Amino acid sequence: MDAGEISASIRRLEENIGRVFIGKPEIIKLTLAAFFGEGHLLIDDAPGVGKTLLGQALARSLDATFSRVQFTSDLLPSDVVGDEIYNQKTQEFQFLKGPIFANVVLADEVNRTPPRTQSATLEAMSERQVSVGGTTYRLPDPFFVVATENPIEYEGVYPLPESQLDRFMMRASIGYPDREAELSILDVCGNGDALDSVKPVMTLDEVREIQQAVKNVKLAPSVANYLLDLVAATRDSSELLVGASPRASLTFARAARAYALISGRDYATPDDVKALAIRVLSHRVVPRNHRRDDSRSFVESFVERALATVPVP
Repeated sequence: MDAGEISASIRRLEENIGRVFIGKPEIIKLTLAAFFGEGHLLIDDAPGVGKTLLGQALARSLDATFSRVQFTSDLLPSDVVGDEIYNQKTQEFQFLKGPIFANVVLADEVNRTPPRTQSATLEAMSERQVSVGGTTYRLPDPFFVVATENPIEYEGVYPLPESQLDRFMMRASIGYPDREAELSILDVCGNGDALDSVKPVMTLDEVREIQQAVKNVKLAPSVANYLLDLVAATRDSSELLVGASPRASLTFARAARAYALISGRDYATPDDVKALAIRVLSHRVVPRNHRRDDSRSFVESFVERALATVPVP
């Protein structure tokens, strides 16, 4: 596909998802940036705002496989990645794939499961493969995880450590819709399953082609240095205990390229970097003296201050 065809395909995809995921075009754009940038998305928000609907609408728009895993305190790694079962007929062990083997996976309330299961899930996300019984199994291509956390409830949760949060390209919140959008939601989603109307508008081959095109989006030296200046601001501050890592810089650059392509350009701009800074950096840094329940607002405020003080090229 040429640039015009890619842009038209992405517009169709955005519009198709927006038919049922109503009133949040920027969240759709961020989701597609993470998807085409070959990353994963962490949604930190209250129940009932459309997290599952977003993942399902994306999968249906691509004619892709979709699975939803409800993470609980008794979930085992094998419940996610799969396990080997002994087949008495063949007298051999047979691998049964877990729900992680889908193109789009919704990991619901990922912080409610013990660290062992979290680690197995996030390792699969990072390596895009799982190893069971000495055999490695590749995950589908494309492979995209939308994980959710409830930011309100802290009872019975296992907060993700920084090394695992770093596996997510972006963290975002959906928020409540405005009144006009919610009226549309009542109209579209109030009578039956609105997802039945979502038909495929892009093939998986086209997805892979667009993911490859992201890698060819230009990142000018001035834009790259601006991005690195923002990352450096998190490392040089006495207010932060841990700053963003070099892996964060690589992820930030890939996200900026994907965001630029979705915006219809083959080059990234400082505005692309600005639009993504909070989403890419805030979950990768650790404040020095803040409680868990207010650390997010602090780090987001810190990145906003960095955006206001770091010179823009």
